[in-house]
Amino acid sequence: MRKLVVWSALALAVTLPVACVTINVYFPAAAAEKAAEQFVGQVFGDAPESRSAEPQPSESEPQPERKPPGAMMLDLLISSAHAQTPDISIQTPQIQAIQSRMRQRFDGRLAAAFASGAIGLTRNGEIAIRDAASVPLAERAALNQAVADDNRDRQAVYREIAIANNHPEWEAQIRETFAKQWLQQARPGWYYQDASGAWKQK
Repeated sequence: MRKLVVWSALALAVTLPVACVTINVYFPAAAAEKAAEQFVGQVFGDAPESRSAEPQPSESEPQPERKPPGAMMLDLLISSAHAQTPDISIQTPQIQAIQSRMRQRFDGRLAAAFASGAIGLTRNGEIAIRDAASVPLAERAALNQAVADDNRDRQAVYREIAIANNHPEWEAQIRETFAKQWLQQARPGWYYQDASGAWKQK
């Protein structure tokens, strides 16, 4: 009987800490910023150099000490909790296809329109016609179409990144992160909207 009481107390001591592990999933802002930096850099043609891979442990490193089963179970659950805050992945066929279209559109028409001040970056992560008069009349329809297509792709990529990372509710935060990165990587002289919606030149 005494052994039964001891084992029950031991099981309770192991179970209580495990039961208290709460898995919270927070928006990984740093990972999102890194993903946005890479994506925007590819579209604008100046992607940052890829980070070097973390060094792998050598075979000569000491092995971790063995832990009792209860502690091992707790570590496993805590590790799972940490794993619930993922990196932001942009390596899906859908996202890559959007990125490719945006890069082609930027090289083909939008880069010149940014440089002339005809278009600018909006505060919500899109682009807009700023000065239609600076564009020859014969080219305005094509530029309007390019802006509309690019905004459609921008909206799609924010949504696709959220879905690809199994958190559709992150779409607004991803859009906000990208909006900051578009501006950060904008060329000197490009126009952008400030918080009030007024156009300013970088």
